[in-house]
This record gives sequence, C-alpha cells and structure tokens, in this order.
Amino acid sequence: MFTGIVTDIGTVQALDKRGDLRARINTGYDTATIDIGASIACDGVCLTVIALGEDWFEVEISAETVSKTNIAGGEDDPSGGWQTGKRVNLERALKVGDELGGHIVSGHVDGVAEIVEMQDEGDSTRFTFRAPEALACYIAPKGSVALNGTSLTVNEVAGNSFGVNIIPHTKAATTWGLARVGDRVNLEIDTLARYVARLRQFD
Repeated sequence: MFTGIVTDIGTVQALDKRGDLRARINTGYDTATIDIGASIACDGVCLTVIALGEDWFEVEISAETVSKTNIAGGEDDPSGGWQTGKRVNLERALKVGDELGGHIVSGHVDGVAEIVEMQDEGDSTRFTFRAPEALACYIAPKGSVALNGTSLTVNEVAGNSFGVNIIPHTKAATTWGLARVGDRVNLEIDTLARYVARLRQFD
C-alpha cells in the first residue's frame, strides 16, 4: 500500500531479460533499511525487491506487468519505455502510523494514459491526458488519480480526456519536470471510484 507521495527519483541502471524482466535501480534510499521481499512503487508499479546493493535494488517484473504498464514503451512514446538511464518515481510501502499525504494507492496499474497537451500556467503546468476508454468512467473532477506513482487531483474531465495541474514542487521532486507530450504514463484509478462503480451495477 502506498500514498502517491514520491520520496525519491531512481535511475534504471540495468535491464536483464531472463524469463521475466529484471531491473536494477539506483536509489538515494538507505538500502540497509530495505528488506529482501519489500515492496517499492517504481513509477507507480508495485515491485518486489529481490536483491540489494549499497545504492541500488533489483526487482523482477512479470510479462503481465510489462504488458499493462509503460515499462514496455510504445511505437509513438518519446520516453521509449524503461531503458538504461531512465528516471523513475519511487515510493516505499506505507507503514502503520505514517502520514497519509496523498490517497490510498495500491501500486496495481490499471492502464496507460498518454500526455496529449502541456500548457504552462504561471509556474505550474496544466497537463491533459487521454485515458483508455474503459477507465475514463472512473475519473471524476476533483477526484484522485495516481500517474507514474504520483497522487494528483483531477481538474476537469471531457470524454476520455482529463486534466491535472502540476506545481513546481511536484515537478522538482518527481520526474514530471522531464515529461513531454506523447509520453505514456502509468494510470491507477482511485480505489473508491472502482468500488462505487461496482456497487452501481447492482442498483
């Protein structure tokens, strides 16, 4: 369980395809405090630590996870998916008693959204995303979404497009300062919206 508050920006050091995809990620976390088997959200994807070094950890990523996220990239994706040198948002798992600064995030990505427009508004930037049609109904104005592991508030919704405003602090503390139009980003809808939609099926 996570909150969508990014606490480090990691860098993909190495990728190794041996059955599943294995990734080594450089981190500023004190790896002496990370256990093998711990969960870390990497660009919003909950992944299990399988090896540790002084300033890195390794995770194994199943083919299913790769297919449902932006890890594989896409033909029209300027970010090109995960590759050596890519910067990724990191968050360690929520502990009992931690401050819940964002919203409850599971780390189970629902799909991939695309940045279709970016417009500076003062020091902030308004992003417009195109969501998969099957997920658009779960996104509501003033509701929460997790995008690349970052808890964000939805400003407006129009069809399968929605907008968020990203402030300078968020751009500096996450990879959002590197974002470009055309990037594909991991989208996790709000858990509450998922259950409300499910209950409405029984009305």
